[in-house]
Amino acid sequence: MNGTLDADGDGPLEREIRVLLGDLGPAASRHNWRRSAVAVGEECVFAGLADGRVVAYDLTDGEPRERWSVAGDGERYVVSIAVADGYLVVGERGPEGRIRVHSSETGDLLWEYVTAEDVGSPADETFFAQPFVVDVRVADGTVVAASRRYERDGDLQQWSSVVYGFDLEGGLEWAYNARASPIAFDVDDRRVAVGYNRCPPNHDHDHGLVVLDRETGDEIANWDPGTSGERRVGDVSLTDAGIAVASHGDKHGYFLDDDCGEGWGIDLASERDLDGETLYAYPNHATVVDGTAVFVTGNTFAEETRDPDGRHPHEHTAVGVDLEDGTKRWSHDVRGFARGVARDGDLVVIPSTQNFRERDAETHAVHVIEPETGPIERRPIEGISTVASLSNDRLAVIEEPVEYHDEGVTRGAYRLHTWRLER
Repeated sequence: MNGTLDADGDGPLEREIRVLLGDLGPAASRHNWRRSAVAVGEECVFAGLADGRVVAYDLTDGEPRERWSVAGDGERYVVSIAVADGYLVVGERGPEGRIRVHSSETGDLLWEYVTAEDVGSPADETFFAQPFVVDVRVADGTVVAASRRYERDGDLQQWSSVVYGFDLEGGLEWAYNARASPIAFDVDDRRVAVGYNRCPPNHDHDHGLVVLDRETGDEIANWDPGTSGERRVGDVSLTDAGIAVASHGDKHGYFLDDDCGEGWGIDLASERDLDGETLYAYPNHATVVDGTAVFVTGNTFAEETRDPDGRHPHEHTAVGVDLEDGTKRWSHDVRGFARGVARDGDLVVIPSTQNFRERDAETHAVHVIEPETGPIERRPIEGISTVASLSNDRLAVIEEPVEYHDEGVTRGAYRLHTWRLER
């Protein structure tokens, strides 16, 4: 199955609720860095915002009601968030790179951890230099988080990072340090699988994927695409059958066994010569649902220029791959850059932001995927849908406003969208 849904499909999303989240400067033609986060709980949707606020919205009565909020200081972005077992874990991008844990019922701060003490304080005041808590999770009594910091000295790029395991009271159980850039991780009852998108050659960490024991943090397996350069892995997804990996190194998707031995690989958007340009796109996301691995690619790049004339034919494409034999089941053009994917039960959701080369506001949307058969619904968004969370038969998406440089029109607003799912 190939193609694009050009209008709402006959899908599972039902009545929508929208909540304004305050003022936020619009994104531009090129993508802003992550500025928001969202998580769906049993009764509330939790929004982490660009001014550092965290707000819990109770939707049990069918209309949004603010249950509690925690003020921000305007100097820190909430960029990752997770909820489980009465705990809300928040990760920030800011001078301290804090991990905060709140009561999901009341918003009370239970404990916090300053990751800048491990990864280092920012080398300058730019946004990109701030310590960045890439992701947070709560898994069977363990809080897992990953933080990184970037510094550049001339041509020398340096990354420092730590993956953490805390108990629920904030005790540090283990830490895994690497002079590399973690981009994503996944957790199950035994393991933490961490993907590193950049492993600089001037440091000794040369594995794009490491698998850690969840209780001890000990490294139990590793894998790398084996390609030249520092680009390695874009995303990772753990399953009982093995590990799905999106490779930045060779632009393939892979399925590995528990020991990181390669099972199958599939070309997603590797280098292709078109009209005198060598074009490629990075596979940025991987997730597994019901025997299908879903990969999503990003923007077109070229070997010789930062602004290619052509487009890779598989840019901004979601692909469903049979987990057993690696055969492609379907592909779907999501038409814009996806910062992440959300999964729950038998569905995958892909929020699509701007295509900064084409700049077509008609591409702004949320795509709902049935992993075995492909896309089943597309919901247009006026602005850009930047993050999504899918749980407890509810989908939540944060929209940010956008203003293309050659248009001068602000589209959309800073809003939370939620839908109920009818299955």
